[in-house]
Amino acid sequence: MAAAPALKRGIRFPDLTLFYVVVALNVRWTSTAAAAGPSILVIWLAALTCFFIPLAASVMELSSRHPKEGGIYVWTRTAFGDFAGFIAAWMYWMSNLPFFAGVLYFGAASVLIAFGPRAEWLNGSQLYFMGFAAFWLTVIVVLNIRGVDSGKWLNNICSIGSVVPLSLLIIMAVVSWQHFGSATHFTVVNLTPHWSIDNAVFWSGVFFAFGGVEAASAMGDEIQNPRKTMPWAILAGGSIVTLGYIGGTAALLVALPSDAVSGLQGFVSGMHELSDRLGLGWLLVPVALLVGVNTVGSTAANLSSTSRLPFVAGIDHYLPPVFGAVHSRYRTPWVSIAVYGMASVFVAILGQMGTTVRGAYDVLVSMAVISYFIPYLLLFGAMIRLQNEPAGPNVRRVPGKKPVAIALGVVGFAATAATIVLALFPGADQPNKVLAVVKVVGETLGLLGLGTAIFVAGRRRARREAIVV
Repeated sequence: MAAAPALKRGIRFPDLTLFYVVVALNVRWTSTAAAAGPSILVIWLAALTCFFIPLAASVMELSSRHPKEGGIYVWTRTAFGDFAGFIAAWMYWMSNLPFFAGVLYFGAASVLIAFGPRAEWLNGSQLYFMGFAAFWLTVIVVLNIRGVDSGKWLNNICSIGSVVPLSLLIIMAVVSWQHFGSATHFTVVNLTPHWSIDNAVFWSGVFFAFGGVEAASAMGDEIQNPRKTMPWAILAGGSIVTLGYIGGTAALLVALPSDAVSGLQGFVSGMHELSDRLGLGWLLVPVALLVGVNTVGSTAANLSSTSRLPFVAGIDHYLPPVFGAVHSRYRTPWVSIAVYGMASVFVAILGQMGTTVRGAYDVLVSMAVISYFIPYLLLFGAMIRLQNEPAGPNVRRVPGKKPVAIALGVVGFAATAATIVLALFPGADQPNKVLAVVKVVGETLGLLGLGTAIFVAGRRRARREAIVV
């Protein structure tokens, strides 16, 4: 029998660096964070120290130990067995479904600002937001099926949608502060974080924003020399992401008081205010469109990486074997990508049922945070567990090796658990807080139960096939 076509190694260091930028640096998180006030800058630093640095270090070492296609699925399966590996992959895969919708809703709202008052009526149109999300998800799926080259160029081009607007925002904020002062007063008192239920959603969002550095590892067999390329790309991309988030949030607070920053249009509103002050109103339209481009790129990067997880699960027969199919011409896991894309469109439509556009956005964010962070618990657990596994001469380990690796794993695990708890608290704008919590918890438990059932069914199917053979 002819051998199945191999996946194409078409991702190089520049591609991977831009991938990390577009997958992690999303301008919506700067506006979500700025709405919490100046103290969120301290929370950014806490998220950087307690979550992002442990995550980046863990991904660097785990991807070096096991650089194959599948990433978090392979790591957790190696550390804790088949069930843990499948559940990590399943929850990671499913968590991105509401994430895609939430990101594209933000992009849809930002693009409207470029068209002025005549487009304001669309802000409350569920059909517009669902159509925007469905259209771009379809485009992304088609490009990713056509090949890694098509997918990576979409990611690379869309990275300008975060880097350029954030750079302009920061520069304009510095100039505006020098000439007109700041809309927000930065003092020791208001920089000190104060706990409240309303702040919980902002804090969890900040930690969530730093996720994504593990995504490229799911495409390990499509990266050129992954052991060498990934650590440097993580360092370069992570530095850009950190500067963008902290600098962008501070810049928005210079432009607007925190109570004037909304989650859906806060970033473009801040740009509008700064451009008017500096006589650069013409910048607003291209920036609003670039923000839309950024959301498309973020969705594309996350979809392209996450869709590889059911591909690997299909090869291992925990999902139907058709998920493990590779396209004979494009050399991509086309079935996995296509099914994932259709599921993403379904969730984007489902998220609008029985709620407002803003309410749907907040529910999608909370649901994505909880289901997304469950695999991180297993990732950090794998980092700790695999320190007992001998490391070969080609494995890149964290400085300090086992003691430091275990400490980073423990800190990351604790920060992840705290973030899951914070994400359960509904935002102040949620009209029905009890319903929001019930939806988030119920859908998360439903995903866990469905994943368990699929795993059990897959194992039984594999045993029957083994008996027949």
